[in-house]
Amino acid sequence: MDKTLARWGMALGTVVAVMMIWNLYNIFIFVPTEKSMGIVQRIFYFHMPSAIAAFVAFSITFIYSILYLWKRNGWHDRVALCAAEIGVLFTTIVLLTGPIWARPVWNTWWSWDPRLTTTLILWFIYVAYMMLRNYTADEQRGARFAAVFAIVGFMDVPIVYGSIRWWRTIHPKPVVMGGEGSGLHPDMRYTLMISMITFLLLMGFLLVQRLRLEKAQVELNNLKRELAY
Repeated sequence: MDKTLARWGMALGTVVAVMMIWNLYNIFIFVPTEKSMGIVQRIFYFHMPSAIAAFVAFSITFIYSILYLWKRNGWHDRVALCAAEIGVLFTTIVLLTGPIWARPVWNTWWSWDPRLTTTLILWFIYVAYMMLRNYTADEQRGARFAAVFAIVGFMDVPIVYGSIRWWRTIHPKPVVMGGEGSGLHPDMRYTLMISMITFLLLMGFLLVQRLRLEKAQVELNNLKRELAY
């Protein structure tokens, strides 16, 4: 497994490096500047892809938490934990880039808008999940509690996604699959698609590297137990 993870990590790392250079060129040179918001709108190409990457990471946590409760395979629990850590990282990027974008547009750093509030709640849910998983004395018991917590907490993901569709909000309406009147300039849509692919590949790369680290930690712990006997 370690050799497989290493090969995937090397391949993904190379692809991510090339895609990131291409993506940065598109964002800062190729794509036109939005008329009403100006240059600050370019944060959009970091903000939205980070949110999508976080959703995918939390979906992995959700799936592997179910698998852990079903099969009691410790590796499923560890995959869920590693994915949650990556998801929290990308959610943090969302929560940082959002206010930077909002300040010149809304004239405020933060508003208790449904989209912002539910995203912050999502961040707290998975930070609590990681604390529950890492600081419970009984490892198996902590893994079970954390798996249930992750499955229930995942309910906030569709709420975050649907918040700008279900409630009145100052957050911009969706520009992709947002209904009549929504949409992007073709160059903006192209740049967004490349950025989403780049961030998803980055999420995959980070997850592979984190799993390699987790596997090494498991092997080290097993070695320590053997030496203790």
